[in-house]
Amino acid sequence: MRRREFITLMGGVAAAWPLAVRAQQQSKIPRVGVLWHAGSAQEEGPNFRALIEGFNALGYVDGQNIKFEHRFPNEIPDRFKALAAELVVSNVDVLVSVGTVTAPYAKNATTTIPVVLTVAPDPVATNLVDSLAKPGGNVTGITIFASELAGKRLEVLKDSIPGLLRVGLLVNPNALLARPYINESQAAAAKLELTLQTFEARSVDEIELAFDRMAEADMQAVSVMADSLFFQGRMILPKVALARRLGTCVFSRETFEPGALMSYGPDILAVIRRTAVYVDKILKGAKPAELPVEQPTRFQFFISSKTAKALGITIPGAVLARADEVIE
Repeated sequence: MRRREFITLMGGVAAAWPLAVRAQQQSKIPRVGVLWHAGSAQEEGPNFRALIEGFNALGYVDGQNIKFEHRFPNEIPDRFKALAAELVVSNVDVLVSVGTVTAPYAKNATTTIPVVLTVAPDPVATNLVDSLAKPGGNVTGITIFASELAGKRLEVLKDSIPGLLRVGLLVNPNALLARPYINESQAAAAKLELTLQTFEARSVDEIELAFDRMAEADMQAVSVMADSLFFQGRMILPKVALARRLGTCVFSRETFEPGALMSYGPDILAVIRRTAVYVDKILKGAKPAELPVEQPTRFQFFISSKTAKALGITIPGAVLARADEVIE
């Protein structure tokens, strides 16, 4: 081959090479790691479906133009840490943390991969971000924290149950916000002239034991801390509460529908669906440090008149009128 022809050929290859590289980059499917809290997609139930729905609404289809890597720690602390590290080592493009307990594990696993929190605890108080407006670092997302929620749940219980004096507070002591939540609840209870006693459950298996202790302590109702553990145990909670004649206030529609007396809290599924918006922005070049953390602005109040009847509770009409929905 003549030298001039060789140079011309190599020049053509060099010119074509960047195009080939760009085509390969454009065809690369982004990988999103998702750190859940329960033991499977089936246990996550509506939460899992809501996340997928959020991405589908933006045109993302798993296996076509996005690839999800799901991990399910089953509320085991060591597995949270190990599975978060596993997703980071696999070099996902974005790491999504779902639930109140998963957030610190996701944050501590990486300082370079963007982390999107959803259904997160107070991200400022727990040192997950610098501030809501300017998160800083590689972490942003959506929190379900609002300072008035602990007191509001006690308030609706007192308004709904005539003669209420003694309330049990069910918490997961492993949760980052357990102590702040207890402190806020105690302050609210004092203003409402309620006697509040804290009961702990560190796993689903301990929930029934906690309710046994409440019954022994002569509690009249229960306020449940918003925590992923109690979402996982949402089918157990209303059964053990009803068996011990305890009216229970939970924190979402999903924890209410299995048979709790009432619920007060943000729309969890809407929060989870919106997670996809954050991931989409990051995949398109946005930096987590520049995406403000969102807080819930609308709260839902649900009452089950069926459960109230089973407990022998007559909820005042004024309280029923305030509810977003009353289940007959």
